[in-house]
Amino acid sequence: MTAALARYPRRFATLVKLEHSVFALPFAYVGAFLAVGGVPSASTLAWLTVAMVAARSLAMSLNRLIDADIDTRNPRTSSRELPQGLLSKTQVMAFALASLALFLGAVSQLAPLTRWLWPIPVVAFAAYPYLKRVTWLCHAWLGLTIGLAPIAAWVAVTNESPLEAWVLGAAVATWVAGFDVLYGLFDLDVDRAQGLHSIPARFGPRVAFAVARGLHVATAVLLTAAGLLLDGGVFYWLGVALVTGLLAREHALVSPSDWRRLDAAFFTMNGAIALGFFGFVLADVLL
Repeated sequence: MTAALARYPRRFATLVKLEHSVFALPFAYVGAFLAVGGVPSASTLAWLTVAMVAARSLAMSLNRLIDADIDTRNPRTSSRELPQGLLSKTQVMAFALASLALFLGAVSQLAPLTRWLWPIPVVAFAAYPYLKRVTWLCHAWLGLTIGLAPIAAWVAVTNESPLEAWVLGAAVATWVAGFDVLYGLFDLDVDRAQGLHSIPARFGPRVAFAVARGLHVATAVLLTAAGLLLDGGVFYWLGVALVTGLLAREHALVSPSDWRRLDAAFFTMNGAIALGFFGFVLADVLL
């Protein structure tokens, strides 16, 4: 009995791909640190972390619930917890509600404006899984949703959302949308067979690569614009250089005719981008 219960934390962690928090959480910290030009208080940083992890857990559990039937029919996703019966829909719904409660509790400890704005990300989370059923613009919606991370963090620590925060959020949005377009290549044939929508399924790999490249050029431009608005220091600009270089490397790893290293391009490079940029921003505000 004890051994069986011990499996559930691991199953829920796998369900929400906890390790993928590396994509959004560092940029939330970037927004918070740049907002105050230093390190926020320990309590603010702790509640911000709880809110971000809970929000992401809510988003992923809703995604898994809504997409359970689609995941069952896709060989790449058929081994997930719901298709395999390792977790029930009731259990995942309970986890989603617990994540929402934790998110709301954390938000209540942050700046007052967050207590009014919290429905925006929750609605975005709930809507996202349905978009692939109706439009290839689903990548843009995901980008906009995760792009809220630095904006929300800025609001959480200052109760304000200036232009700099929105430009930074736009940079994250184009970055995420770009790599999500590439990620859609994994399911190209399955999406077409099931009538699901994505840029790769609708327009093919060559257009998908061109769109992803364009979005990532926009990421570099927007990070540059944010730095100018923020009067970023030398470490900020080194961070922009790192992001630009890693994005270039990401696109050098794969091509419309060679996807063999798509896993490396997606996971390794984008994780390094988020952590590396945060590291340079931290150095910029501390030194």
